[in-house]
Amino acid sequence: MKKAIERLLASAVEAGEMAGANLLILKDGKEWLYTEAGLADRENGKPVCRNSIFRLYSMTKPITAAAVMKLMEMGKIDLMDPVSRWFPSYHGQIVVRAQGEEKALRDVNLRDLLGMTAGLSYPGDDAAGQAAARVFEDNQRRIDEGGGLSTRDFISALGACPLAFQPGEHFRYSTCADVLGAVVEAVSGQRFSEFLRSVFFEPLGMKDTDFFVPEASRERFVTCYRRTQEGLEKWTGTHLCCGVYDRPPAFESGGAGLVSTVDDYAKFAGMLLFGGEYNGKRLLEKGTVRYMTENQLMPGPLNDMWDNLWGFGYGKLMRVCLDPGRYCGLASRGEYGWDGWLGTYFANLPKENMTILYMENTVDTGTSPTVRKIRNLLLA
Repeated sequence: MKKAIERLLASAVEAGEMAGANLLILKDGKEWLYTEAGLADRENGKPVCRNSIFRLYSMTKPITAAAVMKLMEMGKIDLMDPVSRWFPSYHGQIVVRAQGEEKALRDVNLRDLLGMTAGLSYPGDDAAGQAAARVFEDNQRRIDEGGGLSTRDFISALGACPLAFQPGEHFRYSTCADVLGAVVEAVSGQRFSEFLRSVFFEPLGMKDTDFFVPEASRERFVTCYRRTQEGLEKWTGTHLCCGVYDRPPAFESGGAGLVSTVDDYAKFAGMLLFGGEYNGKRLLEKGTVRYMTENQLMPGPLNDMWDNLWGFGYGKLMRVCLDPGRYCGLASRGEYGWDGWLGTYFANLPKENMTILYMENTVDTGTSPTVRKIRNLLLA
């Protein structure tokens, strides 16, 4: 099987699906497979290495959820707390539907954010998405000029946008994790990055995980590519106000901002798989992790899940497998994890006592066909 997985990665590189990637599979807390293929920088012929640093994008979200879970078990927050407790712009929001406007029946709360049922939006085509796009565009202009809104100021500005639906009514992938990052700041009194560093990164030894890449580590930072009809093309743009990594950002995105390595993320994933403990250090309580890794969607919002995630629910910013037979491939009941816009991917499979970690940086990837094929090989 290991040889088949290695051939699969190599063929994906040869076919131009991505420039390069690495893959780490852990079983029973031990390394079962590590392999890498292709290049971290095609222009300079630099290969992907085990310590290559990748942009996580949405694989940042589970770490943000863990930060919220930590505050919950510390007794600092109640998941029914409204966001307006810290950010007044989230009080009395307006819901804009195709048929007109209406007032939100209640304020968005923390549980809504953890389940992506708040009614918030990423930039998009409807009224809520267009309003969010204007806030993102304004902040990106500030970033391009060398500054940018702080995490809390950016989230306050997003609060002035209308909601796409009543809180709790539907599932919509959105800025919920970014809002939660700002809440962590407001509750802890620390910058989001400082809280993550003190609570998770330093205890776990995640030395290459942050919201920027220090100069001494930049030669390990992979180049990002996008697929075109002519083949892979280097991509140096920004997305969701993330993409400038040579300095600590003003806006530390809880939904998309972190960079990391396969081994760093394995420590975080392992901590969750082993009930909040890693190498003798307890970072979260068992009950907290159990709650964090369960579906929270009610039947209505559950019907909003994308077709490539049929069979999965969602909760605490992660997919959770409820019905393996409905998924588009082999799956394990109770498995959980998430992926990123540029192709990073992680899954914990408690029944198999296995972690799958895959890293690439290619625009518009999410869970790639290669990852689904790897999963099928592992679970057959």
